Amino acid sequence: MKLSQFKNLLENSENFSFQLPSGTRVPKHFHITEMGMITKHFIDCGISFHQEKKVTFQLWYANDLDHVLSSDVALKIIDASDKIIGNEDLEIEVEYQMEETIGKFGLDFANGNFQLTKKETTCLAIDSCGIPNEKLKVNIGEWKEKMTSCAPNSGCC
Repeated sequence: MKLSQFKNLLENSENFSFQLPSGTRVPKHFHITEMGMITKHFIDCGISFHQEKKVTFQLWYANDLDHVLSSDVALKIIDASDKIIGNEDLEIEVEYQMEETIGKFGLDFANGNFQLTKKETTCLAIDSCGIPNEKLKVNIGEWKEKMTSCAPNSGCC
């Protein structure tokens, strides 16, 4: 979800909540403890350079059970972050404390709730790093046969 979509959804609701991919809800007394922009410069295994920018915010909760963040206050936090983010309409990444480490999630909206969505890693240079699209399924006897028939520089080893 992009920042503009998030703001639009907040503008049209008084209260809002977040749900983890497991279906568990983030406790309603959460805080948005930080918000900003992350810029990542990186190189993939195919030696291609990339740059990625995202809006990020962190959800956190404590023992202050009476604290409930309203949409208006969340919008004020977003407006204040304009000094950092500017007018870029970037994808949102949400950080949330899991059992042993911080989880990073994408953001979606369904059934009146913000949904924290799973993120996955992948190879960005799949064509140049030599990983086959599917695992090879070979019987061991067949494998030995193929291995003995490999020619030098054939690429089978």
